[in-house]
Formats: sequence, structure tokens, C-alpha cells
Amino acid sequence: MPDLPTPKDAAEAALFSECWDAVLSYADLCTAGATAATQLASEAFALGIREVRDTESGPVARGTGRRSPRLPMIPLLLTAVRSTAADWEESGQGDDLDPDLRLWLNSEKATRYTGPPLQRPLALRALRDLQDADATLLWLAEVEALPHSVVARRLGLDPALVGEELTEVRRLFRDRCHRAHLDTPLDANCRSYARLLDAVTRSPGADIPADLSRHLATCVDCAEAAACLRPHGGGLPTALAGGVIGWGGLAYLERRRRAAEVRLGAGRPDPAEGENGEPRSGAERARTVRNGLLVAAVLVSLLALAVSLMPFGGADGDITAGDTPSDSSPVAAPRPSPPPVTSSPSSASPSPTTTVSGTKGGNDGKPDPEPQGTSSSAAGGGGATVKEAATCTVGYDLVNEWPDGFQATVSVTTTKALTNWSVGWSFKDGQQVGQMWDATVAQSGDRVTATAADYNKAVPARGTLSFGFLASWKTKNSPPYDFTLNGHPCEKTG
Repeated sequence: MPDLPTPKDAAEAALFSECWDAVLSYADLCTAGATAATQLASEAFALGIREVRDTESGPVARGTGRRSPRLPMIPLLLTAVRSTAADWEESGQGDDLDPDLRLWLNSEKATRYTGPPLQRPLALRALRDLQDADATLLWLAEVEALPHSVVARRLGLDPALVGEELTEVRRLFRDRCHRAHLDTPLDANCRSYARLLDAVTRSPGADIPADLSRHLATCVDCAEAAACLRPHGGGLPTALAGGVIGWGGLAYLERRRRAAEVRLGAGRPDPAEGENGEPRSGAERARTVRNGLLVAAVLVSLLALAVSLMPFGGADGDITAGDTPSDSSPVAAPRPSPPPVTSSPSSASPSPTTTVSGTKGGNDGKPDPEPQGTSSSAAGGGGATVKEAATCTVGYDLVNEWPDGFQATVSVTTTKALTNWSVGWSFKDGQQVGQMWDATVAQSGDRVTATAADYNKAVPARGTLSFGFLASWKTKNSPPYDFTLNGHPCEKTG
């Protein structure tokens, strides 16, 4: 870790360690290189910690039962990254920042976060208005995507009651958003829809009237309010990340979800359902399908072994000359010295042979456990062909959708190691991808191609690559189809 503020005690040291990963993750999105990311994260971390300590030593913090005068620790540090990046742009260090962030910092969108308080994003105002413990619980569960058990351990809560606590905090957050929306200076048209918007967003199954739907499609402020006022339906994390962080909020949200899976998913059994009985995520379903494919591969291999052990001969049932029980057995493993050699159809050997397509790197010369190529008999014309197993599975997750756009993620699990990758798919309804993170996008008509970024080209065997995007749609938003990985078809899950 770089030169950061010195912790006052062990508890603060643990808190610093938990927050640093989040700060560096967002700083990496904001900069053009690893060195600049570390420098930006260090400066922002020091700035944010000073603000936290100044607040804690002030008179407001010492009053019992008073509301938090600041954001929770992690979002406060993330906004410090944004503020530090703005200082870099003003002081001539903008070349180290992401070009899209520089455009955003010089636009009217950035002024919303530093302008008059009543014109700032609703999520930012509402989160700041919650008690510190409630706001921290909401952020850790919704944006950092931590399991309830981990959130309970960090906050000292009863794990059995975290779900109820979170439901109540969501209700409080919605109440604060509604109050902030009414306090916002609105034009006459927006104010006429405020009461209807409040009523529609209270019920999960309520239909949006046509006139309100048209208004939300053209009014950014009211569309933002609708996302904040609807705590159900999966849109709350997006509303929080976008409203509090600003630029790069959605990309940060996706990174934190994947980071939580990596840190907490290894070696843990996959339950049939998620916490609170919710269906499992796309990544969990992909892991289940991947395990099923491995089991299927073993069964196919056993079938190929049984077929290869059967004697092959002519029509009269005699064994072909030179065929002995030992000759007809498949090769169990390659010889220790040279690698296995693929036998060609023109081989003069009269005995049946097993074709081996190759071995996986890093497997100590052992044959690939998945079926590769075919097992054939060179005599008698008889033989069995083992169909090559699928080389990849893909999961498509529609994270959020609004009247004219949507956010989605794609996760591809490959059975083979990759040094580079390109994922393609087709849309049915003319959807257009506008922004993509963790990959570079190209679209020609309905066909979309996502190419690996510089930092995630390598994928290990049975590893998963993921990326997300924002896109627009008009009359219908059907799921994409015809997924490919480096030109080879992928099996879709879910």
C-alpha cells in the first residue's frame, strides 16, 4: 500500500484496508494508467480521511442520536477521488485522466455535484441525510454487493436480522428521496407529475401511465427520481452508484460485484438460491452449468473408453489380423518423454488407434480431461465418433431497464485458456450499444463485438470473463442471441 494516513488504532487500520480496495478500483477507472491510478487514489484517500477526522472531532459528531453530517466512509472516499481528479484537471494534470472523464468534468453534469445543494442528485442528498449506520448498511449491501453475513460482521449486527434492517433502511432511503424530490426546484410540468410518480413507484406491480412514461423518457431529472423512489426491482444499486459517484458509477458498480464474487465465492458451496430466497445470479448459474458440463465430459470419456475396448472386425465377426486385446485398448496416458503424436488416417498400422488432439498447457503433460477430437478404428471400417464438447457458456444478465435504454452484463466461461478474446452476439430488435466497460465495443447493424481490454486479455482454463454495457432500445428489448467466443459458438445459460 502506498504512503497513506497512519491509522490511530487497529480498528481504523482494518477500516483503511477495507476502503483502500474500493478507492483504488474507482481511481483506476478515472485514470489512463496504473501509476496515475495509485497516485490519484493516495491523494484522494488522504483527503477523505482528513475530512472524516475533522467531522468526528466536531461538535455535531459528539451529539448522541444526531444524523450523520457526511457520507459513509466508502462513498465519501469515492467522491474524494472525483474531487481530486477535478483538481488535477484544473492544475494541468489532466493528461493522466481518462479522456471521457475529462469531458465529463468540463460539462454541466459535473457541476450538479458541486453546485447548489437542492440541485444535487437525489441519491447523494438522501444518503447523506440518513444516519451513518443506516447509510453504511445500504451502501455495503447494495453497491459493494457484500453478502448479509459479511455486512453484519462489519457493522456488528445480528446476521439473522440484517435482511429486516436492510428492508427498513430502503424504506427510509425512499422517504428521504421523496422529500428531496419535493424540495428540488422543479418546473411546472415536472411538479405536476411529482404526486403521480410517488404513487406509481410505491407499488412493485403498478403500471406507469402513458403520459408519465413519455415524460420520463424525455426528463432526466424525473427519470432519476423514479429510479431512486423505486427501491424494489433491482435498480437501487444503479441509482446509488450513479447518483453518489457520478462519472463511472455503473462501471464501478460492476467491478465491485465481480470483486465480491472473487473474494467470497472461491471454495464456497453454491446454494440453490441466494440469500432471502432470491434466485441465484447469472454468474452462479454459469458456475452450475460449467460443473454440469464437466460431469458430462467425464461420462462421454467413459463411453469412448467402452467403445474403444470393443473388438472391431469384418462382417464374419473375425478379429482383424494383428488385433489383440492389448492392441485394442486405448492409450491411457502419453509417454513420459515425447508428447503424444496424433495418428493420421493414412497410418499403415493395422491396429486401432486413439486420436489425441492435444493437451492443455500447465497440466504436466497429462491428456485433456475433456473429449477432444475423435476415437476411431483403422480396421474393419467400424468406429465411434465423440462429439467435441462445448468450448464456452455465456450468461446474459439484464441489470436494469428504463423506457429508452437498459444496462446489461455478459459473462463467458471458457473451457480453454485464452490469451485474447472477442465475444460476439446479435440483437433482434435493433438495440444499439452506447457505452461498454472492461471491453471495447464495435457494432455493425444488429451484430455486436466486444474485444478484450489490455488488462483482461488472459483468461485461464475454466475461467470467466465479464463485461457490461449500456444500450438503447425502442419498441422491444428481446435478449441477444448467437453468442460466439473467438468465432466459436457458445451455449447460453439461464
